Amino acid sequence: MSNSEFTTDDLFERYSEHYQELSKQMADPEVAGDTQRYLKLVKEFAHVEPMYLLLKKEHDTAKELEESQELFSDSDDQDMREMAREEINRLEEELEKIRGDIRIALIPKDPLDEKNVIVEIRAGTGGDEAALFASELYQMYMGYAETKGWKTEVIDANETELGGFKEIIFSIDGDDAYSNLKFESGTHRVQRVPATEAGGRIHTSAVTVAVLPEADEVDVQINPADIQIDTYRSSGAGGQKVNKTSSAIRITHFPTGLVVTCQDERSQYKNKDKAMKILRSRLLELSRESQDEAIAQNRKSQVGSGDRSERIRTYNFPQGRVTDHRIGLSLYNIEEVMAGGIQPFITGLQAQAQERALEEA
Repeated sequence: MSNSEFTTDDLFERYSEHYQELSKQMADPEVAGDTQRYLKLVKEFAHVEPMYLLLKKEHDTAKELEESQELFSDSDDQDMREMAREEINRLEEELEKIRGDIRIALIPKDPLDEKNVIVEIRAGTGGDEAALFASELYQMYMGYAETKGWKTEVIDANETELGGFKEIIFSIDGDDAYSNLKFESGTHRVQRVPATEAGGRIHTSAVTVAVLPEADEVDVQINPADIQIDTYRSSGAGGQKVNKTSSAIRITHFPTGLVVTCQDERSQYKNKDKAMKILRSRLLELSRESQDEAIAQNRKSQVGSGDRSERIRTYNFPQGRVTDHRIGLSLYNIEEVMAGGIQPFITGLQAQAQERALEEA
């Protein structure tokens, strides 16, 4: 889209009126005394203000550019014309950047971006080595969550005797958790000499990661008649963490065939709450897929079957390299990445998604 096609006068006028009206209402003592109404206005103001300020900056800069162009055209003084030309060049560059920022700000935001997430990590191809790497990926996300100040909680886990995970499900609560982590869904491949390998040969294993936006009861309503809840005794690797009471929960959702289990807590009620949380989130994901075929195809290609031929990222330990195949980015600091240093990948993937959204717009 060229600058001539991109006009913002009407948009600035609308945002300016809305901004002024919100400011006026928030300053009203009667409104301030109504906590719910006031908080609603504050939230709306937080969304409106950044765009208003961008549009105002674009409006003011365009006006400055127009004045500099007039000065350049009207002046007979060569030095003055040269100064005006330099100012025109500077303002044109600044205006192009501001308008680019406005285009990005106008991209519809994923309504789920601010959601907390449920992360499911499952060992795929590779047996014990895949299970061990699943544990390391879990620790990687724990490290990343810590840098963000997010809260984490294990919902369910199936641990192996060697300390790996056949499966681990956990929640991450924090600002924009889904916005940051949604691109982690897919097959993660590891190449290294396993601790279980005596011959020193490099093996390739695969682990799948699924990141689901956490659904509230408001987002997904479940009919009690559509589910069956069974209880059983929980078990752990090598007989560890075995409960003598039937506190583990299995929920079967008849319409979709989804089955969710949870045995991490010793409390049956806590396990039920966690299992319902997982079920709601999976149903929300299914709902999105049915509404948008593109999302369904994307998720299928991302998560796959855990086969080593399907991958979004490869962790090559002998070379100390981690490569994200979707954006072609390789980092040669694998220890730092495994400690939670995945922000460069996330930033790159967000930028790619933004570019695609701009192209579609």
